[in-house]
Parts: sequence; structure tokens; C-alpha cells
Amino acid sequence: MKKFFAVALGILTAIGGFVDIGDLVTNAQVGARFGLSLAPVVVVGVVGICLFAEMSGRVAAVSGRATFDLVRERLGPRVALLNLVGSMGVTFLTFIAEIGGVALSLQLVSSVNEVLLVPFVALAVWLLLWRAKFSAIENVLGLLGLALIVFAVALWQLGPDWAAMAHQAVTVDKPASEDWTTWAYYAVALFGAAMTPYEVFFFSSGGVEERWTERDIGTMRANVFIGFPLGGLLSLAIAGCAAVVLQPDGIMVDTLGETALPVAEALGKVGVAVAVLGFVAATFGAACETGLSVGYSLMQYVGQQWGKYVRPQQAVTFHVVLVLATLAAATVLLLGVDPILVTEMSVVFSAVALPLTYFPILVVANDPDYLGRHVNGRVANVLGTVYLVLILVAAVAAIPLMALTGMGA
Repeated sequence: MKKFFAVALGILTAIGGFVDIGDLVTNAQVGARFGLSLAPVVVVGVVGICLFAEMSGRVAAVSGRATFDLVRERLGPRVALLNLVGSMGVTFLTFIAEIGGVALSLQLVSSVNEVLLVPFVALAVWLLLWRAKFSAIENVLGLLGLALIVFAVALWQLGPDWAAMAHQAVTVDKPASEDWTTWAYYAVALFGAAMTPYEVFFFSSGGVEERWTERDIGTMRANVFIGFPLGGLLSLAIAGCAAVVLQPDGIMVDTLGETALPVAEALGKVGVAVAVLGFVAATFGAACETGLSVGYSLMQYVGQQWGKYVRPQQAVTFHVVLVLATLAAATVLLLGVDPILVTEMSVVFSAVALPLTYFPILVVANDPDYLGRHVNGRVANVLGTVYLVLILVAAVAAIPLMALTGMGA
């Protein structure tokens, strides 16, 4: 029974934790402009993050060491440094966006300018990173993030033409007013939002923090292969709501308030209140995960002590990095940088950094010195190779598409 509850809790937190500011904004923007014609990209992204998260979690469970730690040892400091620079750059950009996302979410209920809220949000994030238990961050915020299921309820309440929506998704039937170049730009952004690098590094490091062993592989796989796909369905619900309510009126999504408009139309003020709770929980949880991921990656590369379960006196550098990263993120936002703009940039640059993140994971997951009999099987390697090709295409196309479309304008 205890194991059953562990699996159930893990699945629920995976669902609630899958959607962050990048998914909220990008899925709503895509739904408002392209309907569900980009739904296949979400499916591809979910399969990809499941594939590499399982590899990353298996590495942690069998070896007892985090993936990034093994990347440096297996591929050498130079390759690991490229990995570090690419993944940490995107993770820090995402950290800025998530703190800004919390401020924007709180602005919806307080009417206080988000810039004024940033210092308080940053302080709350740092305090949680410093004092809260790992399980509290993962489970409590993940469960509260389930409030975003209100988008699925709203979509059902709106009563769309399900057959037409399914046809658009299956046939990739984009609106005639949109060109394929812009469609491709948002496809790359959506792909990057689903496979952001911090997710696998946080997942692996969290497994080490929680002392996973080979006996936990089954639970880990259940969390990945059930929780993440259900989180993907939540992303599709957000896009579907925008397609039904915003697209017919030509409403563009530039704020979190516009993301919540379909919920307001379908469920009224109570629905909006639940949606805002989901916004706060999702962005706050992701802010904690990205902040920790910055510290995890850097400390694992330099070989110093890290972890929330390690006393601060024994991991001083790790906690100093968390403080500095939080201060730097808050400073960027206090300068007036738009969190939504940072979010859009983070998901695109996430696509650029994907090869630096996922190729080393595939290499480590095939090394018997670390995994023994738990190395990748044939199916995992075939899928991993296919995804590396997709990832490389997305990485190469991301910047040119950004320039050609003016960031999808």
C-alpha cells in the first residue's frame, strides 16, 4: 500500500509539475493562432521527455550519482563544459522567467505591478530552496499545480466541435492566414518548452537526493510514463481552450491574464481563481526546480558537495550559488525586462541547447560501467537516436526561424 501511494503521489506531482511558464505561455499562444494544428509537436515532445527522463532517472537509481556528474567523468571536462554552458544558460534564463511568472500570477489577484512583487517572490523562492524539504517542493507545489486541470474542465464546458479539433490535430491543418515559417517557429518553441534541459537534470539529481536504488526503478518509470503524458494532455487543454475562445476573435496571448480568459468564459470567477492558483503553484515550483538545477549542474561539474539534504555548512558553495542566481534573476526583472519575452526566448534557446543536453545522457545510459545490466535496450537506443536527429534539426532551425519570423510576430 505504501508503494502504491508513492506511485500515485509521484504521478500526480509529475502532472502538476509538467506545466511551467513556458508551457503556459507557448501553448496558449499556439492555440490562439494555430488552433490544434501543432498538437502533434506536443505529443512528440512528451514522448521525448519521457524517454530521456527515464534514462536519467535510471542512471541515478543504479549508479547513485547524478547524470551531469557522470557526463563529466565519461565524456571529459571539455565536452561537459559545453554541456554546462548550454544547459545552465537556458536553465538560468528559465529561472528568470519562472520568478517573473510567479510575479505575473500574483499580479492577477493583487493588481500590484509585477516589478514590485519580484523582490518578495525572489526572497520566497530562496527561503524555500534554503529551508524547505525536498519533498515539500516537489509534492506540495506539484499537487497544487493540479489546479490547472481547470483548463480541461473549461474545455469540456465550452463544448467545442471535438471532431473538427481532432481533424485539425491529425491533419496538421493550420489556418490559411498563417505561413509555414511561423508555424515552424512555434513548433520549435513548443518542442523546446516540452523538453527543457532542467527537467532531466533536476529529475536525476532529485533521485540522488531521495536515494533511489534499483528497487525504485519501477516507481520512477510509472511516474514518468503516466505523469508526464497526462501533463501533456493538460498542455493540450490549454491550447484547446485558447483555440475555442481566443482564435475566433483574433485575440493574441501576451499576458497570463489572456491565458486565463477561456476559463473565465467557461467557469466564471471561481474558475479563474482556481486557474490563478495553478499558475502560482506551477511557476513557483518550476522556479524552485530551475534554481536548484543551476546549483546542481555547477557543483556536479566542479566536483563539490551539493544537495538540499546536505547541511548548509557542508555545502557552502552550493548555497552561495543559489543565493547569487536568485539575486541575478531578480535584478534582471527589476530592470523592467518583460517576463513573457524572457519566456519566449527561453523556450527557443532551450531547443538550441537540446543536443548538448541529451546526447551525453544517451552515452551515459549505454555505459555498462555505470548501469551494468540496466543499460539501454534496443528500443530505447533506436528512439534515442531518432530523437537526437529531431533535436539537432530543431537546434539548427531555431535561431534562423526566430530571425525570419521576428520571434513569431
